[in-house]
Amino acid sequence: MAYSGDPILAEDLLFRPVHSIIDQSLHSRLGATTTNGDGFGIGWYGEGTGPAVFKSIDPVWNDENLREIAGRIRTPLLFAHIRASTGTPVQRSNCHPFRHGQWMWMHNGAIRGFHEVKRDLLLAVDPSLYPDIEGSTDSEALFFLALTFGLTEDPFSAVGRAVGLVQKVGHEHGIEYPVQMTVATTNGESVWVFRYSSEGQSRSLFFSTDVSTLVQLHPDVAILQSLGEETRLVVSEPLGNLAGAWNEVPESSAGVIRPGRDEIRPFQPVAP
Repeated sequence: MAYSGDPILAEDLLFRPVHSIIDQSLHSRLGATTTNGDGFGIGWYGEGTGPAVFKSIDPVWNDENLREIAGRIRTPLLFAHIRASTGTPVQRSNCHPFRHGQWMWMHNGAIRGFHEVKRDLLLAVDPSLYPDIEGSTDSEALFFLALTFGLTEDPFSAVGRAVGLVQKVGHEHGIEYPVQMTVATTNGESVWVFRYSSEGQSRSLFFSTDVSTLVQLHPDVAILQSLGEETRLVVSEPLGNLAGAWNEVPESSAGVIRPGRDEIRPFQPVAP
């Protein structure tokens, strides 16, 4: 889940929706696994420079520390991720969101055959960035490839080049469909999201409808009155059943949420 908008308490996003990300960790309706209990993480922007992160290897539904701090964090931009491991260890450094400088990154899906292609991919990471890799996941490797290819200057192009490299290396190792991903990344001001898979059957991803439109559709829903016009949510699964509130991100698409004008466009990997 990615939230961008007026400052809001983290607990209002994490715990209060009917099908909150906490509920999804136990009862995922659209994910590859129904239960996601291999750790979690949240990241947010507030006081100081750069994002703060809080991660744990505990199941998110059973972490009292998260409940304690969620009512004290007020932020205009929040990332939240629950993890179901695709083969790498359950450890804090493998929990999302990943952070580098001003940027955060989280990924749902997998680089297939990562054990076989890992060496080739990590050798493509810029030598100045390589020492900052903390964990052992395919998701963090993809993040550092995107940083290598210019994420901080042009996220659309950088992720396209990173995915293109992963596909090329995967095909060289006989992997038919190397990439399965939905990705969110941010610099604290804008949020970029991506939905793509090599086989054209990507994990689910949704974005929220413009608040002013929702207010017109549901003038009696009090919570909508408190949300600013710039409020946006991007989620793997809708947080509730409010009619007209959620829109599916099209297959093979990328988008950006930013003040003033959001955008969605087709996404295709860029071959090396």
